[in-house]
Amino acid sequence: MGRGDGHGHGHRKGLRWKPHRHTTADRVDPALEGSRKGVRALVLSFAALAVTAVVQAVLVVVTDSVALLGDTIHNFADALTAVPLGIAFVLGRRAATRRFTYGLGRAEDLAGLVIVLLIAGSAALVGYESVLRLVDPRPVAEVVIVAAAGLVGFAGNELVARYRIRVGRGIGSAALVADGLHARTDGFASLAVVLGAVGVAAGFPLADPIVGLGMTAAILLVLRDSAREVFGRLLDAVDPATVDLAERHARDVPGVVRAERLRMRWIGHSLRAELAVLVDPVLDVAAAHRIAHDVEARLKAEVPHLGAVTVHTEPAERSVIGA
Repeated sequence: MGRGDGHGHGHRKGLRWKPHRHTTADRVDPALEGSRKGVRALVLSFAALAVTAVVQAVLVVVTDSVALLGDTIHNFADALTAVPLGIAFVLGRRAATRRFTYGLGRAEDLAGLVIVLLIAGSAALVGYESVLRLVDPRPVAEVVIVAAAGLVGFAGNELVARYRIRVGRGIGSAALVADGLHARTDGFASLAVVLGAVGVAAGFPLADPIVGLGMTAAILLVLRDSAREVFGRLLDAVDPATVDLAERHARDVPGVVRAERLRMRWIGHSLRAELAVLVDPVLDVAAAHRIAHDVEARLKAEVPHLGAVTVHTEPAERSVIGA
């Protein structure tokens, strides 16, 4: 026996069958609202990072600093990650169809792959430019301007990072949180540009490309963490603590003898779950069905970002009930 969202069925009452339907039309879909918040966060953060990167690009031309060039490229790449992620949020808002029965929430995971590739590309470009500058050193002009540009980059990235992380955690989007952490790392890389400028001003011209190499290493660390998160989602990884939480609340529902075979997965920034609950075998269909409803309601209320639950009710053996 199973149940899902938005289903039509009936309960037997005497010799009459009394149909009813459970619907979510009277409440806001949290996944849909989350997508709206995600798109808004991406639009605002894209604008902030784009302005920051344009200002830095102008100063790169003036100063010829490879460290500042690397920071600028990284900021442009970080701004561009908002494009595939924004497209994914929009696609995720589309209703399920006969072909895509779960909707298009998985587009968010594909956007995560694009983000990983963009981060990898920025690491390669910054590393290449830094090595060239080590082999063929060139003077850096206007180190004060370089330092000021680094501070601009730090401020812009930190503001964007805080906003993306807060919204991402609020809606349950790992991709948006990872993008926020990426922006925060960019901010610290911008501070490294300031250190490079200080080194050049102190008479050590190689400080500029050395900082560029350090930024390459920092980008690679972000790449590792982002790839782990994105590929984890693609492989249906879920925090074990979330699974434990769902099992505990399912067991606590009155009438549930045991909860087992719980499986969970992310689709976009919404969790889906399915599990079996053992109930007293003497219960009729309607009573078992009510328990399934209670389990679903409890899990949706207690497990963050859980959007859909499928509950199978099965008869428990007498030995299990007495245990």
